[in-house]
Amino acid sequence: MDARPITHAATAGLAYFAVVFVAGVALGVTRVLFIVPTFGATVAVLIELPIILALSWIACRRLIVVLEVSATTHARLAMGGLSFALLMVAEFAIAAFVFGRSLADHLEHYQELHALLGFAAQTAFGLFPVIQR
Repeated sequence: MDARPITHAATAGLAYFAVVFVAGVALGVTRVLFIVPTFGATVAVLIELPIILALSWIACRRLIVVLEVSATTHARLAMGGLSFALLMVAEFAIAAFVFGRSLADHLEHYQELHALLGFAAQTAFGLFPVIQR
């Protein structure tokens, strides 16, 4: 069995996570510092989501091509699943270490509309590699 398709998918998943995470942190800081105080959390997220989703879509497409990710569902799910899992771990790490939230507090946070919208966008981010097949 040839491991290259999964190796390419894993490499792409790591790179996809890294690119989008850095963009998300930059947008998130801007959102929290400048948009939330004026418009509130939900409107701020609604402003941010199209930007981060467009960046995610473009990054996903470029990484699939450059890193030669197989068009198989298995490889694309591996890429998207790994990137989504890393994003969830990173998000909890920020919640815990920056905001002092426990895992229970972090999960409870998803009951708020702006957090639920963000989670929906993160789910789309994880599915983009499969959708772009």
